[in-house]
Amino acid sequence: MNKKVFLVLSLFVLTLAAKAQSITSGTWYNEEKTARVQFYEQGNKIYGKIVWLKDPLKDGKPRTDEFNPNAKLKNNPLMGLVFLKGFEKDGENKWEDGEIYDPKNGKTYSSEMTLVNSKQLNVRGYIGISLIGRTSKFTKAD
Repeated sequence: MNKKVFLVLSLFVLTLAAKAQSITSGTWYNEEKTARVQFYEQGNKIYGKIVWLKDPLKDGKPRTDEFNPNAKLKNNPLMGLVFLKGFEKDGENKWEDGEIYDPKNGKTYSSEMTLVNSKQLNVRGYIGISLIGRTSKFTKAD
């Protein structure tokens, strides 16, 4: 095979591999590094669940979703909690129309995510329009 053709094909394959890198590979730390999140695809949507907690226990028992407004869910463990829901891909590095649930206060917000680079994912939660909200920087854990 011609060296030039091989080089062009190699660059093409590397470019595809870089673009194929997704938030669903590996896990991500939240901004405070108190939890690790695993993203997964279900249908055409992205979801995120807690797979590790820095402090998994409270009073010797697994931490629960104690601030959930639904009394039936308050005793559910935080480990395994799906708190990022229903994100749809919008472009190469952006997901929109999702929701983020904050187990620290029991509130749910509209949300969007942007992959800044292979090591940083910005997750923005907001009420109403995205201009009024807060962005958390998730970092690649592995």
